[in-house]
Amino acid sequence: MKYYNGYFKELKNEIVQWIRDWFDQNGPGCNAIVGISGGKDSSVVAALCVEALGKDRVIGVLMPQGQQKDIYAAYKLCEFLDIKSYEINIGDTVRSVLSRLESSGIEISEQTKINLPARIRMSTLYAVSQSCNGRVANTCNLSESYVGYETRYGDSAGDFSPLGKLTVYEVKKLGYEL
Repeated sequence: MKYYNGYFKELKNEIVQWIRDWFDQNGPGCNAIVGISGGKDSSVVAALCVEALGKDRVIGVLMPQGQQKDIYAAYKLCEFLDIKSYEINIGDTVRSVLSRLESSGIEISEQTKINLPARIRMSTLYAVSQSCNGRVANTCNLSESYVGYETRYGDSAGDFSPLGKLTVYEVKKLGYEL
């Protein structure tokens, strides 16, 4: 695809308007609930939501699994965007579910160990959403979806998906525009 000068500014404006319209139809006055990892996708989605809805209607949820060495990046983003944030550590929950599976006699697969945290994070986001008058943002991009680098009912879930039609390259360029 050939990108012309000003393309990413126009794209940003289109997505911001799409988010506004989506919330007008699917949750007037609701908050955007964004799982914040500090990576490019969650950072761009959070910034788009702030531009579309205002900082007071965006809530960041940080969900480390035990210790997370780079959680400072997620906190820095929330501080930069000046959004409310909550840290909900999912480590105990993941360990508990795995322990219960094991004590039930189930041999735990590697896929279970990899995908369970993403599914617990999504359940956590929906719990925050229901408690904070929110709608959950899906932060996956097209490149991840295309190659299957997502967890069904985990990071691939959400109420709205601002990056769903964008490649990694486009997400990065959009981030620079923001």
